[in-house]
Amino acid sequence: MPEGHTVHRTAKIFQKTFAGQQLKVWSPQGRFAAESALLDNRVLVRAYAIGKQMFLKFDRDLTVRIHLGIYGKWRFEAKPDGVAPEPVGQVRVRFETQTNYADLRGPTACEILTDEQVKALRSKAGPDPLNPDQSGAECERFVQMVLRSKTAIGLLLMNQDVLSGIGNVYRAELLFRAGLDPHRPGNSISREQVEAIWRDSVKLLTVGVAKGIMITRDEFLTKRPTVDQRYFVYKREGQPCRVCGVNVAIELMATRKLYWCPGCQS
Repeated sequence: MPEGHTVHRTAKIFQKTFAGQQLKVWSPQGRFAAESALLDNRVLVRAYAIGKQMFLKFDRDLTVRIHLGIYGKWRFEAKPDGVAPEPVGQVRVRFETQTNYADLRGPTACEILTDEQVKALRSKAGPDPLNPDQSGAECERFVQMVLRSKTAIGLLLMNQDVLSGIGNVYRAELLFRAGLDPHRPGNSISREQVEAIWRDSVKLLTVGVAKGIMITRDEFLTKRPTVDQRYFVYKREGQPCRVCGVNVAIELMATRKLYWCPGCQS
């Protein structure tokens, strides 16, 4: 499942390609046909993301909410001669102009919401490191949810109501960089440590948007590392920790694989 940086990056592409234009919207697969009819020939006002969810705001109080889930994929292509090729496979919905098109396949969620519904959904979503605010209110909201909870920090970071956009990779790497045992209850962690997790998540996800890949080792943030160089612990189970030499551990935490270093995170 794409983590938050990928969804934000996709929203930026959609914004740059389609915002301010009247779109042809249709459902080759047919599963979004009624909704497409409501959107067809309307102007896309804005494309944006909150965590792992992408929103396409059209005129007249209509917004498309898209959650890719595990199988969802986007394809963006130009139309050099003004004609798009026939859709291939199960395309849920196609958005197009005279010069470009985007095909969406296999999303977990693809629905139309009113402005009020979007507002309600946004109020329930956890703070998004890629949508920080100057006042620090989003950081404080995250801090308070963690400090009030007896739940393990390894579970809290995967809860989209607590922190939007974080998945298995960033969960493992943020906790390693913080030197925190994934099993520690949120309310046993200091405010300073929780604030540091927020700042680090802003830093790492911003790099992810810019680079298009996840990188969590500082020495590679400005480079193009190979896959096996990007991470401290993720998918390195049984290998020596890059810092202390203790073998990286793996276990299941609420059905998801958890990678961590018993030496650095004890």
